[in-house]
Amino acid sequence: MNNRIAIIDLGTNTFHILIVENNDRCPILIHQNTIPVSLGEGGMEDGQITAAAFKRGLEALKQFKKVIETLQITKVKALATSALRSASNGVNFIEQVLSDTGIHIELIDGNREAELIYSGVRAAIPLKNHKSLIMDIGGGSVEFIICNQEQIFWKRSYDIGAARLMNTFHHSDPISKSEVNALHTYLNSVLIDLIAQLRKLNPIQLIGSAGAFETYASMIDAEFKPSFESPEFNIDFNEFEKIAKYIIESNHQERAKNPAIPAIRVNMIVVACILTRYILDLHPFKSLNLSTYSMKEGMYFEIINS
Repeated sequence: MNNRIAIIDLGTNTFHILIVENNDRCPILIHQNTIPVSLGEGGMEDGQITAAAFKRGLEALKQFKKVIETLQITKVKALATSALRSASNGVNFIEQVLSDTGIHIELIDGNREAELIYSGVRAAIPLKNHKSLIMDIGGGSVEFIICNQEQIFWKRSYDIGAARLMNTFHHSDPISKSEVNALHTYLNSVLIDLIAQLRKLNPIQLIGSAGAFETYASMIDAEFKPSFESPEFNIDFNEFEKIAKYIIESNHQERAKNPAIPAIRVNMIVVACILTRYILDLHPFKSLNLSTYSMKEGMYFEIINS
């Protein structure tokens, strides 16, 4: 019997495929790939996926389909998030994918996305009894979850993903102080609920879920490689502050030359870093961690544990 499961995560910036074999409830990674598609190029300001991005997305899923057929995967779960939620032609894209590849895409809302992120992080990091804040910075949205090992106390998805913030606030190279200040002012107005919940629930640990946090880890430790087998990394506050200063003060060319920064994140890492630093300044967290597991891993663990 084929116990392999394929999970496809259709993010705003990148499409991911994760194929895992469940052997006596012990997950074995079979295949993993990420394709940059920039589905939200232009910040989705006109509410549409552009024709070029639409085509890139279709081609990525056709590549994934070939892998699925080669490995004879019968269980496939494809999940679409912020860009396809908000795009006026998102349903058209989903229908075209089904027609061209036979892959059925499930469009999930922000709350469901947050729940799956929690399931992934909980499988990667021992959350214990104390409360933690999980932060997942996507291209279109950012999910915040306050939780412990047993339960979620509060969760919310905000449409403040890195692609959206970059297109609204990052126009200078390097980003100007006035742009940083404008972004802070915006976050103060948007994240009122989060700020209230941090005061009320007092989480002591901040956990960054994949994405930008993997880039921070790679910049801190040249030996770091995101891994399914080793899904946790501790980020020292002082080390983060050093790389944050570099990222925010650097220009595009400097970041593009840095081997620790993937090409898809060269521009968006700036606003992602400003957002991360903003959250760290909001609340006295005692530790900062990376979980390389996120939504797609959460979907896998939810399937095998159901």
